[in-house]
Amino acid sequence: MKYRPKYILSVLLSLLFLIPASAQKLRKPKGTPMYYEVTPEGDTVFMETLDPVWILPRGRKAGSADWRRYYKLVYNFNKVYPFALVGRKMMAQVDSTIAADVTRRSERNRYVADVEKELFRLFEKDIRSMTVSQGLVLMRLVDRECGMSAYEIIRTYESGFAANFWQLVARLFSQNLKTRYDPKGEDAKIEELCHIWDSGQWDSFYYSIFMERPPRTAVGSERLSSEVRKKPQAASKDGATKKSGDRKKSR
Repeated sequence: MKYRPKYILSVLLSLLFLIPASAQKLRKPKGTPMYYEVTPEGDTVFMETLDPVWILPRGRKAGSADWRRYYKLVYNFNKVYPFALVGRKMMAQVDSTIAADVTRRSERNRYVADVEKELFRLFEKDIRSMTVSQGLVLMRLVDRECGMSAYEIIRTYESGFAANFWQLVARLFSQNLKTRYDPKGEDAKIEELCHIWDSGQWDSFYYSIFMERPPRTAVGSERLSSEVRKKPQAASKDGATKKSGDRKKSR
């Protein structure tokens, strides 16, 4: 007896419907369900909302290795750029505090030391978890946001000896702390990503590459709590001088 294909297919479908519902693995629908609208003419039109997609401009021909490097840069940029933005705010806070409250070099040194300890407490765990490539991108972004290279920052807030020491360490790893941010040259791709971020289109751009929302980098604090510490000896001396002056006036 020969079985026709249509007959075999109908038998299989019949057996499938005889299987209990509990034994069938039903997949839950994913995504956003479609909706409909009724036009003024009475027609029903089904609607669907699509996620935004970033259309990349056509540039030079790039190989797979170039695209992998670019995707890696986008991923690293998304992780470290929030730290550069916070660093700009904190540096402005430190500069304004020093200009307004610091009168002696010893006060400045103590304040800078307190800021350094607070920065380690806030960001040491995050910085240590970064890769080398992420650290390099962060250095470029700090220069862009703060207007100072890593070498200038160390020399300004620490000392020339510390800056030269870390410059020597960077040279051992084929890096240069004195290299300035170049938005039209070496850092052109980073500059492009900064403009996309600042325009508010970063989420759709990131989604068009990785097909997922960009993970948010949680920054613990955007302001420093360290304050300038005055020497208690100077305060007591001023108080004693004031008291002696009051006694002379009373006589």
